[in-house]
Amino acid sequence: MQDISYPINDFGPVIKGMVIGGLGIFHVFLAQFAIGGGMLMCYFQWLAQKGRSAPARRFLDGYFKVLVLVSFVAGALTGVGMWFTTIQISPRTIGVMVEEFHWIWATEWTFFCLEIAAGYAFYRCGKGLTDGARMTLLMLYTVAAWFSLFWINGILSWQLTPGGWTHDRSVWSGFFNPSFWPSLLFRTIVSLTIASLAACVVINAIGAFTREERAELIRRAANCLAPMVLMPLLGVWYLAVIPEDSRSWVQGGSAAMTMFMGISVAASVLIGGYALVGLIWQRLYVSGATATLLLSLAFGATAGGEFVREGVRKPFTVREYLYSNAVKADELAALRRSGGVTADPFPLRNAGAYPTEQLRLGAKVFRFQCSVCHTMSGVNGLTHLAGTWTTEQKRMNIAKLQHTKPFMPPFAGNAEELEALVQLLEWQTAGRPGRWDQSTDRAVIREVQEWLDEAGTAPGTEPHTVGGASPASPDTRQPGKQEGR
Repeated sequence: MQDISYPINDFGPVIKGMVIGGLGIFHVFLAQFAIGGGMLMCYFQWLAQKGRSAPARRFLDGYFKVLVLVSFVAGALTGVGMWFTTIQISPRTIGVMVEEFHWIWATEWTFFCLEIAAGYAFYRCGKGLTDGARMTLLMLYTVAAWFSLFWINGILSWQLTPGGWTHDRSVWSGFFNPSFWPSLLFRTIVSLTIASLAACVVINAIGAFTREERAELIRRAANCLAPMVLMPLLGVWYLAVIPEDSRSWVQGGSAAMTMFMGISVAASVLIGGYALVGLIWQRLYVSGATATLLLSLAFGATAGGEFVREGVRKPFTVREYLYSNAVKADELAALRRSGGVTADPFPLRNAGAYPTEQLRLGAKVFRFQCSVCHTMSGVNGLTHLAGTWTTEQKRMNIAKLQHTKPFMPPFAGNAEELEALVQLLEWQTAGRPGRWDQSTDRAVIREVQEWLDEAGTAPGTEPHTVGGASPASPDTRQPGKQEGR
């Protein structure tokens, strides 16, 4: 039986995944800025040492202050916030990641400490150091920041492509998984791109430079955008190594995944086209407003990419091992027999609002199986998604959920719990009346159980076939069969 750990917070009309997803996108953007910023600063320090750019050193000192204030402070706060929200929203997922890769996390934290120490040493003492000492500190910072990405990338990519880990449970099989290298190289180029665009913003913001000096610095920063030419190849490589069903979500299988993938690609193409043609080839001058717009597009591309990276794992949070509702794949059969919330020790906060024990059971089922990705009537609300289904359609479609919607996990409970969830949806749709008749027809429970048995406990692969029959669609069931309370 699984060790149930429920989150204690409810975010009202906003789904929990949006809270951690929004914070995660902001954190990833800042972290990649910090990583690319180190590479960019090493380049400008080299220019200053070799006498190739007179204003390079002055720019470097000003840019690093922005890096410290934005990335170190905001990045550190959002990093802590990621742990805080993850523990509340999906404690089992983060628990598995720490359990399997605790030494990898410890190694990453060591590099992070070196990154912070080298960065603050440069911030406090950099102006008084020799060029050699400045380069040493910047190299330490850059190497530490990149290796922080190296270790985290292995864990994050493992969630989608665990590789041999699913069979041998080896840390290194999971870490050096099929998507490790394309993801790492792609993120490295993205980091340098973000840092270069941020540099163009900072160059325009520092009033001490003449227009000629700004033009020279922008041209130098634009050189760091050249690796963007490799992004299409790395993107194709990444798509080629991820599972086929995950790839299908961004190729039209999921409207949301396809849309956000399109946003990310379109924003990247606009940035790359302007950078390669305008900044590098034609050596155009970029104003502060244009630089800010390009940096905003980079944030949009990051947001779209991170949304897709998280979304294509569905129905898993760790592929083939842990479903998005924190149920392990090998626990489903037992939960179908005993019930998913049988061992739930936590009371409902507003138990008195539900007029029957069956509705209270349904509320616990919703909290356990649905609340990470859905609300009841808010964002991604179940009452909206199932609003056109009859009662019997709700029973059948939820019982065969992984086949009705292949990006959904199988129902992790027994027939009584499924019926309780259906009744909760009916009660919510009816406006939460003060009185509600319980569904006690044993024939209904037997029919639900038959549908659960037909669906099985394996993840869905074919969206339109379940045991030779098609799941109910909103217009295929007869109105006379929609009762059952």
